[in-house]
Amino acid sequence: MKKFFGLIWKHKIYTLIILALVGVGGYFGYKKWFVPDAVTRYVTAKVERGVLVSSISGSGQVSASNQVDIQPKASGDVLSVSVKAGQEVKAGALLVQLNASAALKAVRDASSNLESTRLSLEKLTKSTDALTLLQYENSLAQAQESKTKAEDDLAKAYEDGFNNVANAFLDLPSMVSGLYDILYGYTFDYSIPNLEYYANNAMIFEDVERAENYRNSVSLSYSAAKNAYDINFDSYKAAGRFSSTSTIEDLIDETYETTKLIAEAIKNANNLVQYYTDVLTENKARVQSQASNHLSTLNGYTGTTNSQLITLLAQKRTIQTDKESIVNSERTIAEKTVSLADLKAGTDPLDIQAQQITLRQRQNSLSDARETLSNYSVRAPFDGVIAAVNVKKGDAASSGSAVCTIITKQRVATIALNEVDVAKVKAGQKAVVTFDAVEDLSITGEVVEVDAIGAVSQGVVSYNVKVAFDIQDERVKPGMSVSVSIILSSKPDVLLVSSSAIKTQNGSSYAEVMVSGTPQKMTITVGDSNDTMTEVVSGLSEGDEVVTQTVTGAGTASAAAGSAGSQSANRGAPGGMMFGEMH
Repeated sequence: MKKFFGLIWKHKIYTLIILALVGVGGYFGYKKWFVPDAVTRYVTAKVERGVLVSSISGSGQVSASNQVDIQPKASGDVLSVSVKAGQEVKAGALLVQLNASAALKAVRDASSNLESTRLSLEKLTKSTDALTLLQYENSLAQAQESKTKAEDDLAKAYEDGFNNVANAFLDLPSMVSGLYDILYGYTFDYSIPNLEYYANNAMIFEDVERAENYRNSVSLSYSAAKNAYDINFDSYKAAGRFSSTSTIEDLIDETYETTKLIAEAIKNANNLVQYYTDVLTENKARVQSQASNHLSTLNGYTGTTNSQLITLLAQKRTIQTDKESIVNSERTIAEKTVSLADLKAGTDPLDIQAQQITLRQRQNSLSDARETLSNYSVRAPFDGVIAAVNVKKGDAASSGSAVCTIITKQRVATIALNEVDVAKVKAGQKAVVTFDAVEDLSITGEVVEVDAIGAVSQGVVSYNVKVAFDIQDERVKPGMSVSVSIILSSKPDVLLVSSSAIKTQNGSSYAEVMVSGTPQKMTITVGDSNDTMTEVVSGLSEGDEVVTQTVTGAGTASAAAGSAGSQSANRGAPGGMMFGEMH
């Protein structure tokens, strides 16, 4: 029995193995003989007639088309403020009035000058009367008297100048010899002159180079002064009171320069002796009593030279002033002589013309004064809205500070474009503006300004483009974010096809047209394009169905998917606007 059941169990196992093999073989056989081949489906789109729009997009912000900080052209205290922030004003409206008292006075003065010139012109055109003739003759006589007086003053100035030189030479010889005794006498040591004594004793306690500098300055300046003095003294001895005016003038100049050199030598000598005294005093060494006498003498010399220099310089200027007075008097005499001759000859037409020119100048001056007066009234430069008022009554306003800020009601969008896109944009192109803050609002506009110079940031160049709105919406505020599409071109009534249907081969464009369910290759000529659509110039006709995508799949599901894709691609708005970025 056990053996019998064992046989039955083995039989079942063999049966299961056989069934499994049959199942596997059946599956692979079915796959080989009954599964259909892969199916190719085509996504298509129709060639349609419509409008091809090419555009460039950018984002930016809203601003007023014009914003101006109004600065007065004049400075003054604020008398009144006629507006407040948010107020709408017209061009020319008074905003701020400044104190214009000085400008009013200038207008009055200009008016008076103009009236005076008018009277002078009327007088000039009338016949000359006896009183006017007498006045002209007296004016000429006064000019001649002025010249005579100037000549007398100049003669006296030369005489006084020689006296001043003579007085100077009463003092200069004693000062030159006294200075020599102080510097080159042997007051302290019979073996060395005082100049060396002062310098050598200072060197014991102080810097040798500094003491030598003092000594050299004294020596050089004394030599220069002594040489100038010797030459000057010879000139003085050769001159006299009756010498020519040029000789006396040269002698005054020479004596002045000599006195300056002697004064410089005295100053340097005083510096050396004082240096010696200070150094020995600081080091608690014995100072020769005679040094004090030398300093006292030198101080006296300084006072004398200063007095002489002032006198000589004043005399030089007096001579120059008198000479100029003579020249001016001669000019005045010449002018008065001609004026008197003209008066006797009658009114010269040129004089009348000159007076008429003066009259026009006075009229221009009055116009300028009135314009200046108007600068104290600050007015609106254009229609707009006052954005800010920065002053109040009593404040001090200046031409360099803004009293008000005005903006236009016109809004513009400012966007930044890269260097490639901005090359395609120009003023006058239409645009469509949308707003992040106002989702349902779309406004048309026009490009009004394109930057000529770009801004570089991190190696990238961008250019600002301004788009003015065609309409103003109260919901749009300055500073809002915007997106702008600038329409570069618009071609109406052209054949359009999806750009994905265009293929190229060997430099030529072609498309696959469905003919009886089979794609046929057609060579075409294309025109402009945007992101999605391309213009067909030739090779296709309206209504042609072209392949935009080839889908390869298997079974009913793939075919259905391909069919759905084809239907989706074919859906469109015939004759509609194809809007997208230009390539």
